[in-house]
Amino acid sequence: MAKESMVAREVKRAKLVERYAKKREKLKAEGDYQALSRLPKNSNPNRLHNRCSITGRPKGYMRQFGISRIQFREMASNGLIPGIKKASW
Repeated sequence: MAKESMVAREVKRAKLVERYAKKREKLKAEGDYQALSRLPKNSNPNRLHNRCSITGRPKGYMRQFGISRIQFREMASNGLIPGIKKASW
């Protein structure tokens, strides 16, 4: 389980990215990189991490399902993900 503070930090970054997205797009189109550099660093979408929606784990993230590989395996073993069969694990 990820620390609550780390998850909260990611939520805060996501809000900043959303807030400055239009302004960032506009400045990029104009080519005003000096003004772009004055925006908050955490408003850059590159700073976001994908995290498991259940545990908050940042590593082993599967985009298609939005969860980590460990949660995927547990859910597949319990039959909670339709169309996935246990093969050899």
